[in-house]
Amino acid sequence: MQKKEVLRRNTDFSGIYKTGISTGDRYVVVFHRKNNLSYNRIAFLASKKVGNSVTRNRARRLMKESYRQIKENFAIGYDIIFIARKTIIHSTCAEVKQSMEAAAKRARIVKK
Repeated sequence: MQKKEVLRRNTDFSGIYKTGISTGDRYVVVFHRKNNLSYNRIAFLASKKVGNSVTRNRARRLMKESYRQIKENFAIGYDIIFIARKTIIHSTCAEVKQSMEAAAKRARIVKK
């Protein structure tokens, strides 16, 4: 993932939470909105409700690896936030990937 593809600014996060659309699945919640750019900007979050720092970092790694495998399926021009749910703790990468795909399809941010 390139530097420009990472969401960093607090105003971007606030805007996505306020005006974006959320879709959930078993292991992740997806917030998204159009960004009118020629690329997607992504963020992966895991709150303290998920667990300690080791668990939260594992959850983020699982989501990043899953996204890396399926990113060519995503439509272009979106700001996307993936948030880990507490159920992600004992899951495998394949399960997280499947959950992310399902949430993205439901959110209609997947190429046809």
